[in-house]
Amino acid sequence: MKIRVTPRCFTGAVKIPASKSHTIRQLLIASLAESKSVIKEPLDSHDTRSCADACETFGAGRTAYRESGGVIEWHIHGVNGFRDSCYRKAERFTGGLRDIGSPLKDVKINVGNSGTTFFFALAIAGLQEEPVVFTGDEQIQKRSAAPLLNALSELGVQSKSNDGCAPVTIHGPWKGGKTALPCPTSQYLSALLIAAPLAPAGVVTEIDVPLLNEKPYVEMTLSYLKKHGIPFEAASDYSRFVIPGGSSWKGFSGFVPGDFSSAAFPAAAAAITGGPATLLGLDPNDTQGDKYFFDMLKEMGCRIEWNKEQVTVSRNNPLRGGTFDLNATPDLLPAAAVTAAFAEGDTTLANAAHARIKETDRISVTAKELAKLGVRCTELPDGLVIHGKGAVAPPENTVIDGHGDHRIVMAFSVAALGCPVPVEITDAECAAITYPGFLEIVAKKTAAS
Repeated sequence: MKIRVTPRCFTGAVKIPASKSHTIRQLLIASLAESKSVIKEPLDSHDTRSCADACETFGAGRTAYRESGGVIEWHIHGVNGFRDSCYRKAERFTGGLRDIGSPLKDVKINVGNSGTTFFFALAIAGLQEEPVVFTGDEQIQKRSAAPLLNALSELGVQSKSNDGCAPVTIHGPWKGGKTALPCPTSQYLSALLIAAPLAPAGVVTEIDVPLLNEKPYVEMTLSYLKKHGIPFEAASDYSRFVIPGGSSWKGFSGFVPGDFSSAAFPAAAAAITGGPATLLGLDPNDTQGDKYFFDMLKEMGCRIEWNKEQVTVSRNNPLRGGTFDLNATPDLLPAAAVTAAFAEGDTTLANAAHARIKETDRISVTAKELAKLGVRCTELPDGLVIHGKGAVAPPENTVIDGHGDHRIVMAFSVAALGCPVPVEITDAECAAITYPGFLEIVAKKTAAS
């Protein structure tokens, strides 16, 4: 689907959707738990539905989401780390009861576009002995899990893959031991941290981490281990972990925090057009690293006003360039780059080489599409320098290629709001992967075809 975005000032209040990172972690933890869990106000998007489908294949029961007092809830019945039952085929549940039929053979899980689900579920599947085949869309089939698969192999888990990419077949048992796991994406490490505690009692998993990007996402995962009383040892710099087996994830009930990654896009829209826009449902004390975007906007000349769990972004003066380290927050690169296009002076987005291994090579793709808006960039091995002139000047009938990447689509949709002429963006439907309703946010004077 293609959208045509008409220039306008982005103002008003926007309710930010629930965090994808938290929702997927809560879904998987609840599905592995020893009792029922209630996830309140989860993100219901393409990626989280892919995760829910994987959880149901693992044998977890999930009610259809329902409204209770205005709150959307998912009720999850876990499999107690595969201890209570054989690995089973799950049906679509309305009452929260698991199928207790025969062990499932020829298991296949399609993770869609969800890299988080792909990596996390690979490790979880290694806890049991039934082979599981993982596949996904075209982008997933290009995203390598090789470092994770190598680490799992050293822990006794067997796998076959297409040179580290999907389709991947994997099965346990998990035998523990020592492994070294370089993490260009933090999802590799989080996958082991979620699965390793469920190894049999007496099995110890030791992980050396010679490289770790996106540290805040590991901190998010560790926050769940701490909440559930799961023991682990961690070096202060996260270069080594020791996780004993024999633990259980506990049933829980709680809300999913708002998503700072998604919030970056309406925040960028306010920064580009001046705002003010108020973003609702964001906890400034949450572990999400992408809240750094608000510090970036402040340094670039925006006014950032927090009031409990809402933040207002506005600007009266021109945006100015700066230098920002995105190692912990590579998902911010598209939103930061389009904002920098409207700034005066150079903006350097550095230390984010791992942005090249997301749904697309976001460094290259962002530079290519900014050029269509008349913005000059210098591409670095690990980032971008955007040479801003305070405004952009795309020609009439400019068409931005969304490249099937939700963050590229959203970034250039908000950039189009600040352009002097309407701009079209392809693959607009991809925004729903993480931000259902995003197109409606930019829909004022915007057409879809």
